[in-house]
Amino acid sequence: MKNKLFLIITLFIGVNAHSQSDLLITPFRVVFENGKNIEELTVANTGKDTARYTISFLQYKMLSTGKLEKIDAAEDSILFADKYLRIFPKTVTLAPNEAQMVRLQLKTPPDLAPGEYRSHLYFRSIVDETPDMGTETDSTGIGFKLVPVYGITIPVILRMGQSVVKANASDIQVTDVNGLKQVDCKIERYGNVSTFGQLEVEHTSETGAKTILGKVNGVAVYTPIHSRDISVPLSIPETVDLTKGKIALKYYSKVDGKEVYYFDQPISL
Repeated sequence: MKNKLFLIITLFIGVNAHSQSDLLITPFRVVFENGKNIEELTVANTGKDTARYTISFLQYKMLSTGKLEKIDAAEDSILFADKYLRIFPKTVTLAPNEAQMVRLQLKTPPDLAPGEYRSHLYFRSIVDETPDMGTETDSTGIGFKLVPVYGITIPVILRMGQSVVKANASDIQVTDVNGLKQVDCKIERYGNVSTFGQLEVEHTSETGAKTILGKVNGVAVYTPIHSRDISVPLSIPETVDLTKGKIALKYYSKVDGKEVYYFDQPISL
C-alpha cells in the first residue's frame, strides 16, 4: 500500500535512515530476535522523477579492514538469513516524494540451530533497458549512453538462541595523517553475535565538561570475524586542553534510547 508519508519520513533522516541517490530507506538495519517475525520498512523516493526498484538479497562477508566483500556461497561459518525471509512486495514504483511500505516476514523451522544469521537486503534501481539514443545517427562509429544503476543494501540479521557479546579495543595508537591526528585501533569481538554502534573519542575536563573529539557512526563487527581495524579522525578544539582531564575511547549502541556500552577505555593522545 502506498502512503503519502514523505513529510513524516524526512523527520527521521540521519536518525534511523539510509539514503543514496534519491532513495531513502528506514530503518537502515533490521534485527529479528526475541520472537519478532515481522518488520516493516519505509522506502521513499526523494527525487524529481518516478523510480522503480527491485528488492532481493545479497550475501557479504566482512574483512578485518571492515570492508564488506560480496560472496555467493557460505564460507568461514557464515550463516545466511535470506532462506528464512519473505519480501512483500519485491518491486516498488514510486512517484516523486512518494513512499511505500515493504514488509519482511520471518519463517524459521522449529529445529533451526542457534546462532546469528545474516543477509543484506538489496534495493536496485530499474532502468530503461533500451535508453533513448537521440534522433541523430553517427555512421562513422557506435553510439552509446551511460545509464547509472543505483543500489542500496541494508543488513538483515536473525538471532536464534541466547545472545552473548563483549568487545574491547586493542592496538590503540595515535597517528598523523596529512597533519591531522587520528586514533587507530582494533575492535575485538567475543561471543556469538555481531556488534554495532558508535565509536567515539571523548575528552572530559577537570570540571566534568565533555567534548567529542572524533566519532564514527554505524561501526559493526559482523560474525564470524573476531576483530576489525578502524580509525577515528580527530578534530580537537582550541578550547580543549589535552594535558588535563581524561580521554576515553568509547564504543556503544543505543537500545530503547539508552546507551549500552561495549567498552569505555581510557587512552592518551
